Amino acid sequence: MQSRGLRFQGGRPGARRGGRSVGIRAGRAAGALLAAALLAGAVPAGPAVAAAPAPRVDLTVLVVDDGGGAVGAIAAELKSTGVPYRTVKLGEQGRPTITAAFLADTVDGRPRARFQGVVLPSEAPGGLSAAEQAALTAYQKTYAVPQVDAYTWSHPGVGLDYTSDGGFSGVLDGVRTDVTAAGKAGPFRYLDGPVVFEDNAPQIAESYGYAGRPREGYTSYLDLPVDGGGRASLIGEYARDGRRELVVTFAYNQYQRQFRVLARGIVEWLTQGVHLGRSRNYFSVHVDDVFAPDARWDTERNCTPGDIDCAGGPGEEEVPEIRMTAEDARYAAAWQSSSGFTLDMVYNAGSGELWKTEHGGTDALTAQLLADRARYRWINHTYTHPFLGCVQDVTVVPWRCATNANGTTQYVTRAEISAQIRDNHNWAVGKGISVDRGELVTGEHSGLKILPQQPADNPNLAGALADNGVKWIASDNSRDSAQRAVGNARTVPRHPMNVYYNVGTAAEMADEYNWIYTSRADGGSGICEDNPATSTCLDEPLDPATGYAAYIVPQEARIALGHVVANDPRPHYVHQSNLAEERLLYPVLDQVLADYRALYADNTPLVNPRQSEVGTEFSRRAAWDKALAEGKVTAYRIGDTVTVKAPSGVVAPVTAPEGTRKRALLGSSVFGTAYAGTRSDWTSPDLLQSAVTLTLPAGA
Repeated sequence: MQSRGLRFQGGRPGARRGGRSVGIRAGRAAGALLAAALLAGAVPAGPAVAAAPAPRVDLTVLVVDDGGGAVGAIAAELKSTGVPYRTVKLGEQGRPTITAAFLADTVDGRPRARFQGVVLPSEAPGGLSAAEQAALTAYQKTYAVPQVDAYTWSHPGVGLDYTSDGGFSGVLDGVRTDVTAAGKAGPFRYLDGPVVFEDNAPQIAESYGYAGRPREGYTSYLDLPVDGGGRASLIGEYARDGRRELVVTFAYNQYQRQFRVLARGIVEWLTQGVHLGRSRNYFSVHVDDVFAPDARWDTERNCTPGDIDCAGGPGEEEVPEIRMTAEDARYAAAWQSSSGFTLDMVYNAGSGELWKTEHGGTDALTAQLLADRARYRWINHTYTHPFLGCVQDVTVVPWRCATNANGTTQYVTRAEISAQIRDNHNWAVGKGISVDRGELVTGEHSGLKILPQQPADNPNLAGALADNGVKWIASDNSRDSAQRAVGNARTVPRHPMNVYYNVGTAAEMADEYNWIYTSRADGGSGICEDNPATSTCLDEPLDPATGYAAYIVPQEARIALGHVVANDPRPHYVHQSNLAEERLLYPVLDQVLADYRALYADNTPLVNPRQSEVGTEFSRRAAWDKALAEGKVTAYRIGDTVTVKAPSGVVAPVTAPEGTRKRALLGSSVFGTAYAGTRSDWTSPDLLQSAVTLTLPAGA
């Protein structure tokens, strides 16, 4: 488990010298000349002059990149949410020079600002010339374009006292900070609780910061208490000389939770709440193998009976399988009601029917789940959970794909795959379960490619999906993370949770975790030693009695919440065994939900999408990103009107303030849906219109 925390190298961020004073002097000189001319009557009276047309401001962000983590984090947020931006890389040979002509021009006789916001590494990055800094200053004043200082230190040049004047500088790991009243009324209106900086590795300094007391013109949005009383700011707005800067005085990268939580507000401030792009906080949990039993980890042999690498020792009959009971099902339904969260039951009806036959012909679990069928969402997991890829040769370890006499790979047939999908769907329909034919999770995500044995999808899979109307097939995000086509269907990547399928008790979970994540010297498998790039060994084995609750639960909750706050719609998946016996899943889910609800305001609820909705979201994002990359999107604001043009068939993500309306040929309607204090939607032109046109509320 490697920490993605930022290792601080010391020193103040960036160079602070540049040509801003040139721009300020030039602006003041021009203003003084104009004032003198007016006082002297130098502007003669005459006919009224027509007002200059309101400028057009393109909905694109300028990112000036020094290669640092802070600018990279903001750029990652823009990209992941669909906000178009242009990058100028400092130090890159042949980069464009930032001039007045680079920043603005005229279109159809109307002044055009090419960028609605500017992101700089600091308030005056050393990689910009004095002339470039002056051009940016003049541009921002002319068009009221805001600027984010991605990471700087506390000093009067950004509206803060030096940290020596009652402030703070140092490591922020584990430090509690608070959103101020101004922050909650402004760009961070979606947050309720404190923002605690991550501390994932005590031996590593993950984030460093400077907190200074505000001076005149500075409004603090995020602060912390300091010695001697009072509070000092880590994020705030500095207004001066007709310009506005968002000043950030702590180091961060795109993976740290504190940045992920604050990123939405940074973008809202930068774009003044009007921008292309859209984001949500998603969380859904798939419970695989419902109705089927799961094998149990053998703590003596350190393997799972039934796996081909688990030979010798006690027989499988001595290690009973794990399966929910009717009481477990009643608990699941009650937990859903009390938590306000819906689980997706990913079911194998045939496995349940076989279990019933082998246990006297009755099954209280199935009866209870069917009685509560309407309380869950249901997803087809195939009838009996077979492996649907190549035919497996398990006479060797690891297994390999069986081959024909001519050396070609043997695959499970289209008819076999189709029957597994069809029979499971028909069973559910016959039992009155509402199930979406278009959604499918295959056993072990089989049929899809799996390395190293099967480097390509089963060629019979796409046809079987089409036979059964499957549009969305789940994949394992740990090995197939991007959505891709499988014939006419598309994959939906899912995050595996480290609550193992083959454990029913906390002691079993800790035992298997120790086997995977401890060194050979500590009695583990050494897997963590052999794969240092992807895994980190525990300093010492977990206590079987306390390790799950004390270590694994908070870690898994932290990882899951990290996905939630990253605009990541991928479902998480676990197994029915995690709802059985000691019901290991619930402490993790309870922690995620509690942490989320303590942090976010009621206007930012968790979004709990079903698999088809996740698939649609990814497909829309891919089409949007392609249109942006090809330069086929035009979007701008003129006064209170926003216009968005995209290629036919591409749905545009747009975010705007409350009170925004979407124009139609006749009249208008309220735009989008409310979320995080704004309104947003995937939107396209109405009938007979070539563009989306929005009217912003007064003062936006």
